[in-house]
Amino acid sequence: MRISDATLEALLKKTGNVTPAKLAMLRSEEIKTGKPLQDLVIKYEIMTDHDLTNLYAKEIKVPFVELDPKEIDRKTISLIPERIARQYNAVLFKVSRQQKHLAMEDPDDVQAVDFIKKYIGQDFKLYIATKENILAAFDRYREGIASEITRVIAVQKDQAAPEAKVTEKEIAEDSPIAQTVNLLLEYAILGGASDVHIEPREDFVQVRYRIDGTLREANKLPHNVLSALVSRIKILSNLKIDERRVPQDGRFKVVVGGKIYALRVSTLPITDGEKVVMRILDESNKALTLEELGYWGQNLQAINAAIVQPHGMVLVTGPTGSGKSTSLYSTLSILNNPTINISTVEDPIEYRIEGTNQTQVNPKAGMTFASGLRALLRQDPNIIMVGEIRDSETADLAVQAALTGHLVFSTLHTNNAATCLPRLLDMGVEPFLIASTTRAVIGQRLVRRLCSVCKQQYQPEPHEVESLLATFGIKSQAELERIHSLEVTAIKANVGADIGKDEVISGNTITKLWRPNDSGCSACGHSGYKGRMGIYEVLTVTNTIQKLIVGNATSTALQDQAVQDGMITMQIDGLIKALRGQTSIEEILRVTRE
Repeated sequence: MRISDATLEALLKKTGNVTPAKLAMLRSEEIKTGKPLQDLVIKYEIMTDHDLTNLYAKEIKVPFVELDPKEIDRKTISLIPERIARQYNAVLFKVSRQQKHLAMEDPDDVQAVDFIKKYIGQDFKLYIATKENILAAFDRYREGIASEITRVIAVQKDQAAPEAKVTEKEIAEDSPIAQTVNLLLEYAILGGASDVHIEPREDFVQVRYRIDGTLREANKLPHNVLSALVSRIKILSNLKIDERRVPQDGRFKVVVGGKIYALRVSTLPITDGEKVVMRILDESNKALTLEELGYWGQNLQAINAAIVQPHGMVLVTGPTGSGKSTSLYSTLSILNNPTINISTVEDPIEYRIEGTNQTQVNPKAGMTFASGLRALLRQDPNIIMVGEIRDSETADLAVQAALTGHLVFSTLHTNNAATCLPRLLDMGVEPFLIASTTRAVIGQRLVRRLCSVCKQQYQPEPHEVESLLATFGIKSQAELERIHSLEVTAIKANVGADIGKDEVISGNTITKLWRPNDSGCSACGHSGYKGRMGIYEVLTVTNTIQKLIVGNATSTALQDQAVQDGMITMQIDGLIKALRGQTSIEEILRVTRE
């Protein structure tokens, strides 16, 4: 569905969702970037695709429908060939005695409607649905991953060949095993998975997908296909097929839906065989802006101030899988221009940034973070990114680079921003060097986003509010008023714009909260959550913080001082986003509770 700019502006003005100033900003960005106004409205969360489609449906007087793929009969949807359905984004979702019911992304496409009439006849009722909803419905053309894989590996199932012996025929391009690997990857990518786990158990092979940070079982395969399955993946990744005793790492690429995906493969010998984990990286994705990652207000101002310094260190902290690398890539993309030499040393290189010099760590060949960083310093860099500071040698070199006029970005594995500074002390870096080189430290976690289609608003009970305030350390009316002022700032920054401009906090209590729908909807795969976002804290190294570092202060003292200086902690950042309907309180506590 493509809505003309004139129609879209009229709809937005009618709803009152956008001010003239905001509309002028959107028009300006449309001219500058070439992106359609409709895409920008969704990008800045002025309206969701669901709400915009619903509004447009009323305007053109075509009924809006939300499809539930589970309720669509396979025989019904198959009346339109899958190739035609995907070409025109059209789904025949119901056939009654009186008429057929057809949903399309663009019901104004007269040519498409006329073409589909050849397959279903004249007697049908036309609806409009979101593109995402229609794409989800297309899964009904297929039998589902379990039945498809069961069918393609039926041959292997009947064979009793020893697992250790894998023939070329079993792992050839057109073999059932190759088809199985393709199906596993296709379903993982279409389902929005970040990782695929293939795990041998005693009697079967378990396949799990990590979606929005949570592992979900996708299928169970017969144990005797394990060797052929792992061998096929090793061939794709250019790994040694006959080496099963040591871990191996590799990469390969696939194309799904016109997009290129890189898969980072890791094998590991475990009790019942070789386990394989494949990390899925969308190489066609461009780096997100800091606002799109979830930075706003004081945090955004602090990081923007730190990254324009001529030299110094900016550090990002958090556990594995908390989005540290994504934050660094977004920051480097902001700074990247032809007048600046950006050089990186990483393990692994997850995303490629055009115009930068990226080096892969290779310890077997003697290329460690320390040796790579030492070499980079002779390459006349302006900005250096070190994937991770793991030891005292790398830490010392990073500090020396920051002292000699370079802007250095790196990551550490610590629980929060304040713990990062004592961690550098543990690595043997002198306190005065940490104080004089560190510009800012970012602490972050990833939380699941509430589904914008089916999330529910509710009024918490008084005892729930009391418990909530105690959990987030809000002990006085003054602190509650600060939360209120932060939320007002968040509203101005369009945080949670899809719920409108209603103020969630009023008076001296919390009046409204959001939670996932227990049964979810088709848009979120019935989980109640869709996608992830970051919650952040940005500790700016002020003069007071510098004195505490030189005095070997504890992380608790550094944290308390940073909060006094105006730092918004991860928990409070998460609380504001929960109040603005972007995530749930339970999610914030899940990732921040110590």
